[in-house]
Amino acid sequence: MRLLHTSDWHLGQTLHNHDRTYEHQCFLDWLLDTIVLERPDALLVAGDVFDTANPSAASQKQLYRFLQQARGRAPQLDIVIIAGNHDSPGRLEAPAPLLDAYGTTVVGHVARRRDGEIDLERLIVPLHDASGAVAAWCIAIPFLRPGDVPRLPASAPLADGAQAPPPPDPYLNGIALLYRQVFELAQARCRNGQVVVAMGHCHMVDGQASLDSERRIVIGGTEALPAAIFDPAIAYAALGHLHLAQRVGQKQQVRYSGSPLPLSFSEVAYRHQILRIDLAGGAAEVEALLVPRAVDLLRVPPQPAPLEEALAALAALELEDLPLPAQPFLEVRVLLDAPEPGLRGRVEAAIAGKPVRLAKIEPTRRHNDAGEAGTALSLEQLAQIQPDDIFRRLYRQRFGDEAPPDQLSAFAELMLPGAHGDGV
Repeated sequence: MRLLHTSDWHLGQTLHNHDRTYEHQCFLDWLLDTIVLERPDALLVAGDVFDTANPSAASQKQLYRFLQQARGRAPQLDIVIIAGNHDSPGRLEAPAPLLDAYGTTVVGHVARRRDGEIDLERLIVPLHDASGAVAAWCIAIPFLRPGDVPRLPASAPLADGAQAPPPPDPYLNGIALLYRQVFELAQARCRNGQVVVAMGHCHMVDGQASLDSERRIVIGGTEALPAAIFDPAIAYAALGHLHLAQRVGQKQQVRYSGSPLPLSFSEVAYRHQILRIDLAGGAAEVEALLVPRAVDLLRVPPQPAPLEEALAALAALELEDLPLPAQPFLEVRVLLDAPEPGLRGRVEAAIAGKPVRLAKIEPTRRHNDAGEAGTALSLEQLAQIQPDDIFRRLYRQRFGDEAPPDQLSAFAELMLPGAHGDGV
């Protein structure tokens, strides 16, 4: 059978207050044409469908129109959508009874039965081949919050004098336990060559993140999961959360598809794509299908430069005359010795009349200090930085080495709500 894997659409996202509806619609139109051309049996959307938990009516309409059109153009297509950390699980699942009629299954949250145990059956979705027969079972696990994972069994008491091992991380080990439980249930259903595929929205160990646009899940990076949570018998694992398309642990069958368009200027060089997966005999053959970029993102100059040099580069820009929704976004990168009160006015004058949209001016101050202590941060970078990033920087500045894991874990524990006993 054939699958298409995509994730991190972030419908409704704005780039420095510029609307991106046109770009998202170009992607969805391209995806519809690709579905018709590639004839997949299933489309897997691995989370962060929307950019916020309270998406606009326009972005919700954009999603539902796509699902309706996909059903019309590919009536046999199975669509499975899981919630990401940007999505509201309840809002995403609310129209599920109606979406069932369009061959779409939405899994927004982990439900529990009356006895408090997790309803594992709800996390398994059948995928059908062209003949209509079930060819695979999909483990559809949305972004997991600490309250979503199963509770670990209490460890047995130790003999007198024995030193207790460090307690397991209840969150990470709970995630691993849930994947194992659902996999075992799905595997037990496999008959006549059926295989198991998995979906997840999570941060894997050593995954390359885009810090400008990816929301941190847990302070301290303790959310990173090992590739070993996916049983080797899983034919393919479709992941979401990281915007750069990449393998996990160099495994051919465990992958992030990445976002279909750059969500920040730090992603300008990304090769945005969806993945086509052909499953045969339990093996996965994966090929990237590159998504056309509807709107360019320009960084001028490519590296921060003195103001006069930057203005000259802007004046020299030669751009195609495009309608406003298709005009490129511009980030201007300026190296300053001192505050420049008229900076924006001079930049706007340099691009006056050019078919380009000024999205961001990135001023960087010169520093003569060596090392990270002298590295300048823009206001936007300061707004994005996390408390544990500050801790890491200060540790390197003072001790000249990376902070050890136990120090990072202790700092993360201090930052948890209520850690100081004041309820904050």
